[in-house]
Amino acid sequence: MERKKSKTREYIESLIIAALIAFFVRSFFVQAFKIPSSSMEPTLLIGDHLLVNRLSYVMKIPFTDIIILNLGEPERGDVIVFRYPIDKSKDFIKRVIAKGGDIVEIKDKRVYINGKQIEDKWAYFTDDNILPAHVSPKDNLGPIVVPKGAYFVMGDNRDRSLDSRFWGFVNREHLVGKALILYFSWNNKPEGIFDYVRWRRIGRLIR
Repeated sequence: MERKKSKTREYIESLIIAALIAFFVRSFFVQAFKIPSSSMEPTLLIGDHLLVNRLSYVMKIPFTDIIILNLGEPERGDVIVFRYPIDKSKDFIKRVIAKGGDIVEIKDKRVYINGKQIEDKWAYFTDDNILPAHVSPKDNLGPIVVPKGAYFVMGDNRDRSLDSRFWGFVNREHLVGKALILYFSWNNKPEGIFDYVRWRRIGRLIR
């Protein structure tokens, strides 16, 4: 009987240790993230599963936005995961377009930073219509100044993204990390039985 209890105890202890390791890794190092919308197409597709480096920019106390160590600065073009400023229970993924101190302006879908049009190689458009600023900030915005310690982010699918054009800036304390690599991709609209997994996307670095 004692031997059986000992085996059960070892099993429970192993599970606890494994759970603690997983908690530690997820809290400080790597987090898995799933793409739920089309806002980052064609870079990221609905059903893509990716890994996020939580030590790219900041180290936080787990389950809080308290930064205990600054590790780096997001650069223009980085694909980042962050806590959605309107509802911090949700994580969003977008691309950094401008940083603190930059002046952002959008004219007829073209992005200008500090008065110069950027080489916006990530932009993808599905709607040729251009809305004036008084109707929507989607195609015309600003100029606005990005506050210090904040970031202006946009989805690559510019006509299908809820981003800084609509709800403002991402503060540094809301950063989760930089998107690294696709480890799986599930196709929700397969053409055949072998198309449920997008095999060619697995292992791609996110740029």
